[in-house]
Amino acid sequence: MPSFDVVSEVEKHDLTNAVDQVKRVIVTRYDFKGVDADFELKDYVVTMTAEAEFQLQQMRDMLQSALLKNKIDIACLEMKPPRASGKKSIQDVVVRTGVETELAKKIVKMIKEQKLKVQAQIQGDQLRVTGKKRDDLQGVIAFLKSSDIELPLQFTNFRD
Repeated sequence: MPSFDVVSEVEKHDLTNAVDQVKRVIVTRYDFKGVDADFELKDYVVTMTAEAEFQLQQMRDMLQSALLKNKIDIACLEMKPPRASGKKSIQDVVVRTGVETELAKKIVKMIKEQKLKVQAQIQGDQLRVTGKKRDDLQGVIAFLKSSDIELPLQFTNFRD
């Protein structure tokens, strides 16, 4: 029975490359000369540190452009509010991976409303869609690509 998985993944290596590129850019930028600003990547959380909150805004723009250059969709970013720590401002940017349960339930409901002859089931942080016909599965992929889902989705593990 044909099937495929609906996932939301960010390649860790591409994320590391983007953060490293932004670190190099911040050293050479004129408006950051003499400013203690830094990016730190830990798991899927990028921590930005700067002296002022407006610098965090500029750093966020630099990070987003570097992520786009590395083919990472910025829709997966979750911006935490900036916080002050002494003379520094710190902001965490969470890179969301995996399809959360609430979103997975919403996607399953959307697929069922299309009345295609497929079954969708939640498996951890991904969704498995199975059906008898390959055309039905391709219809589901096209539908999900055109729908307004706040997380970038990838379709993997397509089997006939």
